[in-house]
Amino acid sequence: MSTTEPNIRAGTKRSATLRRIKKNWDLYLLILPVMAFFVIFEYFPMYGVQIAFKDFIATKGISGSPWVGFKHFERFFESYYFWRLIRNTLGIGVYQLLVGFPVPIALALLINEVRSKRYSRFVQTVTYAPHFLSTVVMVGMIFIFLSPQTGILNRLITWLWGAPIPFLTEPGWFKSIYVGSGVWQQMGWSSIIYLAALTGIDQQLHEAARVDGASRLQRIWHINLPGIMPTIIILLILNMGSLLSVGFEKVFLMQNSLNMSASDIISTHVYRKGIIDGQYSYSAAVGLFNSVINFTLLVIVNRIARKVNDTSLW
Repeated sequence: MSTTEPNIRAGTKRSATLRRIKKNWDLYLLILPVMAFFVIFEYFPMYGVQIAFKDFIATKGISGSPWVGFKHFERFFESYYFWRLIRNTLGIGVYQLLVGFPVPIALALLINEVRSKRYSRFVQTVTYAPHFLSTVVMVGMIFIFLSPQTGILNRLITWLWGAPIPFLTEPGWFKSIYVGSGVWQQMGWSSIIYLAALTGIDQQLHEAARVDGASRLQRIWHINLPGIMPTIIILLILNMGSLLSVGFEKVFLMQNSLNMSASDIISTHVYRKGIIDGQYSYSAAVGLFNSVINFTLLVIVNRIARKVNDTSLW
């Protein structure tokens, strides 16, 4: 084969790519702001990750600070808080996945079976609305409803059993309150993508199933669920990739000195050490460790999904 043939093929491929870009220039123009966002706010800041391997000194800058290798990682692994942080973060993440992931699927399947369009729209509106509440408002509502003195739930408990429960200061209740309120707030919004997937299922399959005498539950199990299974798997992979990325704001607002043993997670630890104590290199190392674990989980679950069901992100 002549040495010029690869160059000719490469030139032909470049020409085809340029023609495709020129033909669809408006589509590339639309995606340009998205690409710029990720480059500026996601990829460019990765330059600063190197401070996790340095003793960062603000006056010397990132490049002038001395390298220390894995010193900050070793400090984190050997710290008193390490296992508590891992246990709490992983516990909330798994709890949230086990409870919060299937609920939107069930809600979408139920809404899809509602025959009255007016009632269906009403249910969707009611379940979507909590998504638009800010985290501060959401936590404020939790405080109001669960207050030992004035909370409506504790008033009911007092009326039935006589002793209010200090939900917000008992470590044992923290994970359930966090996950339960999160499910209530996000289940309607998260069900939208499943409802969209359900609309793509061929209705002739349901008609054929009715002719064969299949019940509604059987049609849901054998037609609807398999029809949205690729969507479920993709979203499960994405959720597994953020298993340790438990939201900081809500945990921080719900956190107090009495429930710290259950509410202290990696993100709040990074905040205390990095922002309050000014230990930038140490907090960067902890954050990098968290990101690496999430990325590893994403790759593993994606590979398993590809082998089991031929559905994956890549």
